[in-house]
Amino acid sequence: MAAPVMLLPLVAAGLALFAALLWLRGRPAEPEQARGRVCVAVLGDLGRSPRMQYHALALARHGHGVTLLGFLSTKPHSDILHNEKIHIVSISELKVLQVGPKIFQYIMKVIAQAIQLFYTMLKIDHPSYILLQNPPGLPSIAVTWMVCLVRRSKLIIDWHNYGYTIMSLIHGKNHVIVQIAEWYEKLFGRLSDYNFCVTNAMKEDLQMNCNIKAITLYDKPASFFKETPLEIQHKLYMKLAKDYAPFKRGTDSIHPDVEKSAFTELDIRNGNVTQVKERPALLISSTSWTEDEDFSILLKALEDYEECVNDGIKLPSLVCVITGKGPLKKHYNRLIDKMHFKHIQICTPWLEAEDYPVLLGSADLGVCLHKSSSGLDLPMKVVDMFGCCLPVCAVHFQCLHELVKHDENGLIFRDSNELAEQLKMLLLEFPTGESKLYMFRRNLRASKQLRWDESWEQTVLPVFRNN
Repeated sequence: MAAPVMLLPLVAAGLALFAALLWLRGRPAEPEQARGRVCVAVLGDLGRSPRMQYHALALARHGHGVTLLGFLSTKPHSDILHNEKIHIVSISELKVLQVGPKIFQYIMKVIAQAIQLFYTMLKIDHPSYILLQNPPGLPSIAVTWMVCLVRRSKLIIDWHNYGYTIMSLIHGKNHVIVQIAEWYEKLFGRLSDYNFCVTNAMKEDLQMNCNIKAITLYDKPASFFKETPLEIQHKLYMKLAKDYAPFKRGTDSIHPDVEKSAFTELDIRNGNVTQVKERPALLISSTSWTEDEDFSILLKALEDYEECVNDGIKLPSLVCVITGKGPLKKHYNRLIDKMHFKHIQICTPWLEAEDYPVLLGSADLGVCLHKSSSGLDLPMKVVDMFGCCLPVCAVHFQCLHELVKHDENGLIFRDSNELAEQLKMLLLEFPTGESKLYMFRRNLRASKQLRWDESWEQTVLPVFRNN
């Protein structure tokens, strides 16, 4: 009972503020409204919010002034930083106050975030629209809606998932905080003017369970996600070799006119780059290291793969690169440190925004362990991998079929045993052009995928033009 009682003053204050804002809504619009200006907002790290960066770039390309608002823990893409139409406004990532019960700490953090976000959004250049990422939506949806009332702006929510389902992974579905978050998300989500979402399954769920009408805007790869030429691969490998041992050349002696990585070698005399004979296969996965991705599945599959190589099955050595930042990274790094492989090397770098697509375009196989907390969103990492014509093994969940076509552009697995069998099957004839791995890559090349810019112009641009 203590938790709900603690929330009563907040509810009362919220209702009073709600009434005041409804009154403000009836006031005339600000006379100097900057027509067409858009605030693209996320209560998270801008550098790790690629879809919102893509929104900002697309809006700027079509003549809109853009305020890009969020945390600056990680550097955004250079295209964002060098675009004169995009103004970045940083907000501070607040830490939890380590005083009192956890629920009290959480409430205080939400209140502090709400005040900071409200104040910042009132200070920025006046937007005609605020395009908000959800999740995280607590408190950003309510705060942004209030700002839109005061400034007479239109609120557009881009639904990537449901915040309360992510919270349920930590607290359980029946926790009071999760139940309040679900009620809040559905209530304030209905107050938006327009909505986008990432899958048709989410579109149907929003309509059925929240009475929210949304437009499906599938994640699509940006133009810089493509297969990487060998010369550029070599430059990246040599750069990464300075910090990560798996990219360094072996102990064999080489000619002084040859520059060599674990995968490529450059003949300095003529500039030719070739692949190293019997090179390892490059396996890549990316993650935010959160509860919705179980990397023990991959680690167990790699143990199985190692046993097969030790038993004499002709399989290539592996370099497994897992990129990303997040709360569980230290936990998994400890597990990785305890594993002693002879034929597999694992590294967990954080890559610059410009290097990530180059590495994807250089890899042989992608692995995705994203298991949607709602079952309604799709992993953007797979979209990016497909943009690089990189075949993928992805863990199964409800709507994955909207993206991964099993046995056509990749494979779907349910556990570590299935993943291990898929790795062995795909890499058995590596690196010949007759393998199933090569067939998947050929299918991806032939698919002529729609890119983000084209998809955005077909789906999002009409909303701004017609309103």
